[in-house]
Amino acid sequence: MKRTIITGALLLACAGVFAQSITDKELQEIQGSFKLDAPTKAIQNILTSDANIKANALNRELQGKIDHYFKYRVDVKGITDQQQSGRCWMFTSMNVLRPSIMKKYNISSFDFSHNYLYFWDIFEKSNLFLENIIATAGQPMEDRAVTEFFKNPVNDGGVWNLYYNAAKKYGVVPQEVMPETAHSNNTSQLLSVVNEKLRMGGYTLREMAAAGEKEKALRAEKTNILKDVYRILALCLGEPPHQFTWRYKTTDGQICELKDYTPKQFYDEITPADFNPENYIMVMNDPTREYYKTYEIANYRNTIEGINWIYLNLPNEDIKAAALASIKNNEALYASCDVGKQMNSKEGILDPSMYDYESLLGVKLQMDKKARILTRQSGSSHAMTLVGCDTDENDKPVKWEFENSWGPAAGHNGYLTFTDKWFDEYMFRLVVKKQYLNEKALEALKGKPVQLPAWDYMF
Repeated sequence: MKRTIITGALLLACAGVFAQSITDKELQEIQGSFKLDAPTKAIQNILTSDANIKANALNRELQGKIDHYFKYRVDVKGITDQQQSGRCWMFTSMNVLRPSIMKKYNISSFDFSHNYLYFWDIFEKSNLFLENIIATAGQPMEDRAVTEFFKNPVNDGGVWNLYYNAAKKYGVVPQEVMPETAHSNNTSQLLSVVNEKLRMGGYTLREMAAAGEKEKALRAEKTNILKDVYRILALCLGEPPHQFTWRYKTTDGQICELKDYTPKQFYDEITPADFNPENYIMVMNDPTREYYKTYEIANYRNTIEGINWIYLNLPNEDIKAAALASIKNNEALYASCDVGKQMNSKEGILDPSMYDYESLLGVKLQMDKKARILTRQSGSSHAMTLVGCDTDENDKPVKWEFENSWGPAAGHNGYLTFTDKWFDEYMFRLVVKKQYLNEKALEALKGKPVQLPAWDYMF
């Protein structure tokens, strides 16, 4: 039987396009386009001796023209540090709540135990992975969903709904009750071991199902796998407390000792009654999709019973109006963005023209936000707390401020200032009280969410 070899050229020909290698003539044309004149030679001398393209592209005309003063700013104090972990979503969710806790108990500082909630987040994500494996045990290994599950069983990334799911179920504790460990501050090795265990366990579950084992046997094996996951987490993070007593000192020097709490009781005590999905909604600016529609990312949660990631897609102007209203009311917001783009980390300033790569390299690089999203050039990479806004004489935003979670030495004393133009290009989502949205946005919330897969290009 004659074998048919399908080449890249033939595959492209199916679309009416034939692949073509670089010809000598084309190569000569390309090489001839590079003219080593004096200015080009000077740039070449700089770049071949200095590996930092970004530093050489810094737009000097912009320096010193953006300050860190804000007309409207939420009462916040204290900078947190997520260290070498992907827990920015957790830190940000907690940082939104910290000011109200400090005010309630009249204390000058407060922080949550991120280690405590991290333990339960990874544990619950492990259970979700194993449940997904059981649910898809009859699908082939190359099925898209199965492939995605095994590709990344668990990670420490997330969004606001994951904080709500885990905190609502397991509660929260103060930082000193379950302090950080080496593995909560640097999560890569711990996650590597947990994922190896989960892949092994997931494969075992599929083999058991293929051999005809009943659901009861599969779930018994799942429990055994989770016992091992719990052991790994407990050894590396410590075991979460069931009960604790919190002792604190007020700003006027009074030492207060509260009654014994369970973590869930403490969560109920310190969390505002309206802090829930009935009153808050994530809003997104995604120009690749229709505005004034809600979207739900399938299976994007940490607990089986928890809520998925749901967002309302809005134009930037609607998002800005809601954000400004929240800040004016002294309410910080969960926010996430593409923080690495056009950021002067030394000065703590972000602006679309901060780095002029086009002038340095003599090539065109500009794309609009839609094109950057679709080509994977841009997407949300980091969550921070939105705490400030500066406006002009007409009360229109000119710049904004993030409270970051990279420690006080990062940026401008732990904060980042970004221009309103940067907001347009690289801000993606906020979690805002529904009361700050306009009527059109509120009406859009009534629609049934459009379902999106977890492997969608935006997530």
